[in-house]
Amino acid sequence: MKQPSSIPHFFYGTAWKEDRTPALTTLALRSGFRAIDTANQRRHYFEAGVGQGLADAYREGFVTRADLFLQTKFTFRGGQDPRLPYDPGASLAAQVAQSVASSLAHLGTDYLDSYLLHGPSSGHGWTETDAEVWQAMAKERDAGRAQRLGVSNVSLRHLEQMAQAQSETPAFVQNRCYARFGWDREVRAFCRERQIVYQGFSLLTANPEVLRHPFITGLAARAGATPAQVVFGFARSIAILPLTGTSDPEHMRRDLAGLDLALPSEAVREIESLAG
Repeated sequence: MKQPSSIPHFFYGTAWKEDRTPALTTLALRSGFRAIDTANQRRHYFEAGVGQGLADAYREGFVTRADLFLQTKFTFRGGQDPRLPYDPGASLAAQVAQSVASSLAHLGTDYLDSYLLHGPSSGHGWTETDAEVWQAMAKERDAGRAQRLGVSNVSLRHLEQMAQAQSETPAFVQNRCYARFGWDREVRAFCRERQIVYQGFSLLTANPEVLRHPFITGLAARAGATPAQVVFGFARSIAILPLTGTSDPEHMRRDLAGLDLALPSEAVREIESLAG
């Protein structure tokens, strides 16, 4: 079996891009991103378009599949529109297998670096339905079609019930990250205790008040950085693996340049408490 690829430092997220998806995927790779996040959910993503962007990048020769970390998701019927990647009448295990096969075809690859459950079936807790899908995902991983498994859009309750059910611990948890909720403090603590990598999305769009905060703008000015770079630097300082979905080439460049931004520990503590 292929050796697992290393954990990336930054994801480029491809949600909500529709017909721009192929060109923006190629642009993100040309800008320096090497980790791509998508989903086999046509309602919010164009996974086949991501594959077109990857193929263009391979054809141009500036990246190869081995350079990349590709992450996609299985989405329950309730999160889909009519353009389903599986037979809704099939068993859940068959739906997972069909969705994985479709993702591999879309992305032009024979393995996924990461495969996420795109939100549990219920907002109230981890159910037998979730456990059945998680088991099917593990079967796909064991067959070599994915290297790591994760869950997204989960609460602390979901994760605790998942652990109580003695389900396999996910490698990743991916959540929308709000400053006003302490940057998902409780879920991050759960992940830290279990060595789960926490992926944070909407770090900018969910927190416009933080980007405008005088502490952030002042810190950015003193560091010769943008407020967005400060937020991404802060995220990495508290063990959040960030995603960005910008469509702006200059923002892509700046976001990646911010990887080198080191924040003082007292600044990190201040940002963590800004809206928490």
